[in-house]
Amino acid sequence: MTKAVVKVGGKQYIVAEKETLLVDLLQEGTKELTLDALLVIDGDKTLVGKPTVEGVKVTAKVVDDLVKGDKIRVIRYKAKKRVHKENGHRQKYSKIEIVSIK
Repeated sequence: MTKAVVKVGGKQYIVAEKETLLVDLLQEGTKELTLDALLVIDGDKTLVGKPTVEGVKVTAKVVDDLVKGDKIRVIRYKAKKRVHKENGHRQKYSKIEIVSIK
């Protein structure tokens, strides 16, 4: 099975064909992505790019435009000072499926 390391939205992911993953929210209307491979693992062979592997492209399609992540609660508290503040955050993601690694 061929695996590749790709960079999406400033983060690197190890991907394989027919795999789905959550990435940071992509621009509205994006249906397909063509990504450059930074590293390719094919069995015992490993190809390292400088900065990308030439001739290798990873094709992905957007399955879902907006997926909400888990809610994170952030609390700021100072003892004996009556300071207590609570905020919540819910990250938005795009769900993509890797179609092929060529």
